[in-house]
Order: sequence, then structure tokens, then C-alpha cells
Amino acid sequence: MDNTAIPAGPGLFESRYLAFLETVRDLRPKLHRYCTRMTGSVLDGEDIVQDALFQAYRKLETFDDSRPLGPWLFRIAHNQCIDFLRRRDVRDRAEAVVAMPDVVEPADAAMPGIGRALEHLVLALPPKERASVLLKDVFDYSLEEVAELVGSTVGGVKAALHRGRSKLAEPPEPGAPSPGPSPTDPEIARLLSLYVDRFNRRDWDGLLELISADARILVADRYAGGVAGAPYFHQYELRTGWRVAVGKVDGELAVVVLSLRGETWVPYAIVRVALSEGRVVSITDYTHCPWVLATARSVVVVDQ
Repeated sequence: MDNTAIPAGPGLFESRYLAFLETVRDLRPKLHRYCTRMTGSVLDGEDIVQDALFQAYRKLETFDDSRPLGPWLFRIAHNQCIDFLRRRDVRDRAEAVVAMPDVVEPADAAMPGIGRALEHLVLALPPKERASVLLKDVFDYSLEEVAELVGSTVGGVKAALHRGRSKLAEPPEPGAPSPGPSPTDPEIARLLSLYVDRFNRRDWDGLLELISADARILVADRYAGGVAGAPYFHQYELRTGWRVAVGKVDGELAVVVLSLRGETWVPYAIVRVALSEGRVVSITDYTHCPWVLATARSVVVVDQ
């Protein structure tokens, strides 16, 4: 996510933007669910929702108040997803020039019924088919609404739905590879373990040694800015009954905030820590977006 695009005063989101977020509060989890299934990542999905909401906020003056807000936001989010997938495709193609291409996970056999079970299968589909199946069969938009949202015609949506549903109904090819999770870079794992250890010891000076001077911190819907003068670590120091751990969220390495409930530590929130050249370059904290954790298929603590 491009943090420079977030409206911020002296480190805090400006009140008008917060008021807009309050207006669309009930739509947020639904938008996140859609973007997550389009991208295959609960964290990328939330970053795209944040970008989409900011784009919508900037375009509010052009919005026709006589029309429902939901489809308009979905269309903006959909376009952001398509842009994200195109950028990822370009990046993956470039990486494939100098490395063996990753194995593509085959589609699981489609199960009867629709809804949440279907959401985990659609990543096997091209973006237009994926969007059409999600919007029609999961989010229950009409063909006309789907056509408007994806910038197509009713006939085009019908064709995409037919292709997508047919592919989901096909069983995987016999002998198709079933890859495990992506391998973890040992250096990334080491740095995250250091980050977690120093965070849990409240060793803020030691933690800052791991963070690049120009790193950015984003606490979704609360704060966006640089590390210098950020209230981020101080806010955690004031809280009790928590610790952090290295975890995997749907297979992606992340920092998991754990909350003590009784005598058990349970996942409470997710933090994405981006690393580059041995330093932390950005921290995105989703504590105030509980739908991110709720939408994840699996959250596994791998190092406490």
C-alpha cells in the first residue's frame, strides 16, 4: 500500500476521512472479503480496501447520492484489485526470467453449494471469471450489477460465469502437483524472530536498530507516518496482557499479536512487517481491522 496516499495531519488521520470510514463501516468487512478472495491474501486484501476507500473519499464530490453506495465502492475496489493483479503478473513474469517459475496450485474439486466454501476455490480462475463468480454466486449481485461493477456486458458476465463455474466443477488432473507452503527465507525468519524478541522485551531502542530510518508505520484507520516521533511503540507499552509472535497467516510470514485469555495466548491481531536488505522498511498494523483476522483461513504461530 502506498502510505503517502493516506490523508494525515501530524501523524493522525484527518477527521473528515475518519467520518467517511464511519459511514462505510458496515461495508468494510464485505469489501475486505471480496478483495481477499480476488488477491488470495487477507493482508493484500485489506491494503487494497484502504487504497480503494481513499480513492472513493477523493471522488465523493462526483458520487450521485441517489444511487447506492455499496456498488460504487465495490467497483472502485474491483478496479484496484485488477491493477494489483496486473502488477503482480508483471513482477512474476520478470522474476521468471531469472528463476524457475513457481508451481501453480491446482483447483480443488468443486463442492456442492456456494458461499464461503467456494471463495477458496476461485483463485484458480482468471480475474474476470473470478470476479464474476464471486460477485454473482457469493455476494449475490444481479447479472446487470456484476456487468456494471466489472465494466462488462451482461452477455460477457454470463460467458465468464459459465467458464468459471465449469472450471470449478472439474476435478484436478490426476497426478497434478500439490505444493506445500512457499519456502521461508532464513534471513527473513531470523530478522522477524529478532523483531518479536525485542518487542516482547519492550526493548524499543534495540527494536529501532532493526528499522530503517525512512521506514513507514501504518496503523489502519488510526495513524500513518514515519518512525520518528510515532506513538506506535508507546501505545503498546501502555497495554497489558499481550505479546507478539512470528506466525504464518494463510502461509505468509507475519507478526501475530497474542492476547492472554485465561491461561491461553490466542491470536488477536496481525501485523505485516516488510523487510529489505536486512532492515524493516514498513510496519502495517491491522489491530483496528478485526475482519482481517476473521477472514484468514489459517493463523499458525511458528515462533514465540
